[in-house]
Amino acid sequence: MRKGFLTFAAVGLLATGSMAACGDDSGSTEAGGSSDKKPKIGVILPDSKSSARWEGADRKFLEEAFKAANVDYDIQNAQGDKNAFQTIADQMITNGVTALMIVNLDSGTGKAVLDKAKSQGVATIDYDRLTLGGSAQYYVSFDNEAVGKLQGEGLAKCLTDKGVKNPAIAYLNGSPTDNNATLFKNGYDSVLKPKFDAKEYTQVADDSVPDWDNAQAATIFEQQLTKAGGKIDGVLAANDGLGNAAISVLKKNKLNGKVPVTGQDATPQGLQNILAGDQCMTVYKAIKEEAKAASELAIAVAKGEKKETGQTVKDPEGGRDVAAVLLTPKAIYKENVKDVIADGFVTKDEVCTGAYAKLCADAGIS
Repeated sequence: MRKGFLTFAAVGLLATGSMAACGDDSGSTEAGGSSDKKPKIGVILPDSKSSARWEGADRKFLEEAFKAANVDYDIQNAQGDKNAFQTIADQMITNGVTALMIVNLDSGTGKAVLDKAKSQGVATIDYDRLTLGGSAQYYVSFDNEAVGKLQGEGLAKCLTDKGVKNPAIAYLNGSPTDNNATLFKNGYDSVLKPKFDAKEYTQVADDSVPDWDNAQAATIFEQQLTKAGGKIDGVLAANDGLGNAAISVLKKNKLNGKVPVTGQDATPQGLQNILAGDQCMTVYKAIKEEAKAASELAIAVAKGEKKETGQTVKDPEGGRDVAAVLLTPKAIYKENVKDVIADGFVTKDEVCTGAYAKLCADAGIS
């Protein structure tokens, strides 16, 4: 993956000028719908089960941006169903979208949808997840290897803070069909694998969780803990949902708060777990900024414009460079949970409920 991070403010690096769209060999419009079509944007979100972000944040921020720009749009959620994903895409193309933005469920389904859209002259954007071997013209996300690196560094910091020597580490990786999960793992492996190789840490489990399913994650972690004879000192969980699944098992074994657990997405539940001391950290990705960058790009290409992003990522399966906008993630610990709330990503009311009200006050959240 090509580096050179964009800060949140750098979303504006999308070129303000536009160029005429280019045609591909089939005569379809490469950079967007033709100017004689009314701009309309279709967005397909993946599910509402794997993370609260898709319906709680992405939909909201995208809708706000499209309404502010006064463009027609259609946002739908495939709810984890690959057949529904393809059906939604077909309907959107039939109904005249000039730009299609997808969060794929897997690269195979995503590629089929992107290729069909391209053949119909519809501009395409991969949002948050790159479709391997796909044909999206643009990719908008965070630097996902940097996300994983923050998780690895976070787990190491929390273990050091607890004074744990030669800790036994379990991995709860994301879905094997999600390229982001691969990138996250590349990132945390870059921090933790040298420690495994040097015998500073011991890796006792390394499992992926199909479809980021939290119920399966709890079952997998319970098996990991049993196999390790109850001796797990740290859990690299790839997001807050998987982290909470591990925490639920640790609670049953009276190990919560003793075993550092990582996360990602800065969900209200994840932040509550951090405030309670059951989760050591999460990674905050300013979804509002990601949605802003993606919506600006979608609005432009829906009008038939071509944009320069100044960055690319390599699609390892397709062997091509994809124009990209990558944003910078941030590590969140107990001492800076307040930053996520101050940024407006989640509200105080969502996090500081019931027993968490005092924990919020103690953490300086007012």
